[in-house]
Amino acid sequence: MAIDVEAYYRRYGPQVLRRCRFLLRDEERAVDAMHDVFVQLLRHQGALENSAPSSLLHRIATRVCLNRLRGARRRPEDAEDDLVLRIAASEDAEARTLARGALDWLFGRVPASSRDIAVLHLVDGMTLEETAREVGLSVSGVRKRLRALSSALRELEAA
Repeated sequence: MAIDVEAYYRRYGPQVLRRCRFLLRDEERAVDAMHDVFVQLLRHQGALENSAPSSLLHRIATRVCLNRLRGARRRPEDAEDDLVLRIAASEDAEARTLARGALDWLFGRVPASSRDIAVLHLVDGMTLEETAREVGLSVSGVRKRLRALSSALRELEAA
């Protein structure tokens, strides 16, 4: 069954906008990104399933916003932005590199959906019940995934 993009926009638009605002920290850019999320949905609606729409839109919004942030780093809008971005990028480059490596290692040892669970619960502050609904698991399944992430993290810290 094809996705009704207009119905998704009406129902999930505010949620997608909140996610974009959270990541971009700029109202105008967030609104643009939200529209891009639904453009992506429109482009690929035939290949997408009509299950867990909130989770799907959350992932698309995250990717769209992160791509915008990466693009802004590569081509700042003005000289002041360039300076700010260079300063921000130089501060803890080694720590960011180590953190990225640790996350790659961590998420390489658990199911891919565990990344979504971690972001929804630990970053976005959703309850276990809300997270379970979004990813289509039981609350105990979400707890199990979070325990597996914690266990893998302890293993990394011990190494």
